[in-house]
Amino acid sequence: MVRTSKLELKEQFSDLREEATRLAGKPSDLVQRSSVYYHMYQHSKGNHAFPLLAAHGALWGSKHFARGLKIGRALSISMIAKTGMKKQRMAALERFAMAFKEINRQVCVETYTCYHMTRLHGEHPDIAEFIPVDLVESLNSCHQATRKGTTLSDVEKRTLFAAFFYWEQDNIVGPGVDAAVSMMDWPVIMFLAMKPAVGFQYFNNTKWLWFSDFANKEERIDKGLQAFELAESAGWNYVEQSLGSYKIMPEQFLMDPARHFEAIKRKSLCF
Repeated sequence: MVRTSKLELKEQFSDLREEATRLAGKPSDLVQRSSVYYHMYQHSKGNHAFPLLAAHGALWGSKHFARGLKIGRALSISMIAKTGMKKQRMAALERFAMAFKEINRQVCVETYTCYHMTRLHGEHPDIAEFIPVDLVESLNSCHQATRKGTTLSDVEKRTLFAAFFYWEQDNIVGPGVDAAVSMMDWPVIMFLAMKPAVGFQYFNNTKWLWFSDFANKEERIDKGLQAFELAESAGWNYVEQSLGSYKIMPEQFLMDPARHFEAIKRKSLCF
């Protein structure tokens, strides 16, 4: 068997990232990314939980950002007298929301690239030059189980989730949140934005993850692990089914997620 050369590996990594970037769409395409995230979960036969919870995050975020902009408009009307200042503050708020959507887009790109790169070349001796070793090891265990038609244990699923979750917090979410916070100078909105109450649909309205400071990495990690534990308790089939409960996913996704993803993939090649 002829081994893939390092140059070929680099080219395939670049091609996958380009494909992932097309599929992730624009920062505002949160619903589209939910389908891309779900594709990875479905493709892994349920072994890779991170993208399933990321799909919930994107759908919750879609509604959360819309509510935030409405609140911002209301506050700008009631609290700011000067028209020029209103426009300036609303423009800042929209940039702030877009920065968080961009974080979600980047996470989707990296999740897709890492998943499919390790699926294809996870055992290659040079793979660590492209993807961190701890992610490679955890994703390889996922791919091996999927190929064998077996399911990762709860501990193995949690290990894979944590490996990717910690990595994206350090490399994408953390720097992105810090940058977004640094450019926002509207104290009232900043106060509200950093204290979200996250409620994914599989929580069943019985549990909310209340943040005291979303800019705090340790708190984000703690809440993310709680979201995983709640998913375990609810059951992964229910967590899957509840994606439709946000009532914003396309009908085609609800009827046939795999076919919907292929439609997104075909459409992305046109741009």
